[in-house]
Parts: sequence; C-alpha cells; structure tokens
Amino acid sequence: MSSLNKAMIIGRLGQDPDVRYTQSNTAVANLSIATSERYKDKQGEWKENTEWHRVVAWGRTAEICQEYLKKGSQVYVEGPIQTRQWEDKDGQTRYTTEVKALTLTMLDSKGSGSGGGAEKAPSKPDNAQQVSSSVDLNDNFDDIDDDLPF
Repeated sequence: MSSLNKAMIIGRLGQDPDVRYTQSNTAVANLSIATSERYKDKQGEWKENTEWHRVVAWGRTAEICQEYLKKGSQVYVEGPIQTRQWEDKDGQTRYTTEVKALTLTMLDSKGSGSGGGAEKAPSKPDNAQQVSSSVDLNDNFDDIDDDLPF
C-alpha cells in the first residue's frame, strides 16, 4: 500500500523570512507560519488557538520569499513534512520537523502585509502569485511496489 506525506497550510508569517545560502550558493529560506483556530468554549466565550509551523523553501522559491514576503504576509504552503537531524554547538543531536515548501502561493494583494498581522488583506485568487519548486521525481522510486490495480 502506498502512503501520503503532504501538508497544506494557510497562515501568516510571524517574522521576515530568514534566507541563507549553502556552500553551493543555493538559497534556503526558513519561514515561521502561524495558523489559528477559533472556537467557543463551554462558557460560550470565543477562544483562539495558534499553531506555529516551521517551513523551509529552497532555490528560486527561497529567493522569492526573501524578495516579496515579510512579517504578516499571508501564504499558502504545500509540501511534505520532513524531520532532519543535526548537531548543536554543544555536540547534542537535535531534530527539527518542518514542511518542505514545494508550492508557495502569496495570498496578499500587492502592497499589503506586515503590521504584525493586524492588517487583514483580502485574498484575491486572480492576484495570487504561486511559486513551485522542482522535485527530482526519480528519487527513491526503486522502493515502490508496482502491484497497481489498474
């Protein structure tokens, strides 16, 4: 049986994109995106629950994030969830779980964003700008079971 690893998030950036470059000069953007859920509690009071998501974008997508996104920008991100292992400065093994942005769509209209999310920009599908990363589709296909019913 196959599996699916795909996250779809619509939220606002909690800070400006953090863009760095690898030794091979590939851009990598780290984004912190907040999603919120509103609900009424047992007393009928409105409550809001905010979740923070780590998102990483590579290559041209990362460069576009740096150029066009800022704190408060609303975005749609789609891609797989991945966990990476790394060592901190004290030699401790650490793990980070993040969404790898294969598709990123800017939902703010031109000139809006920022203000810490206080400014609610209307989402306009005809103005939305979508960026997709290329994926090497030849990766790990040796492990796939070809027993398909069609």
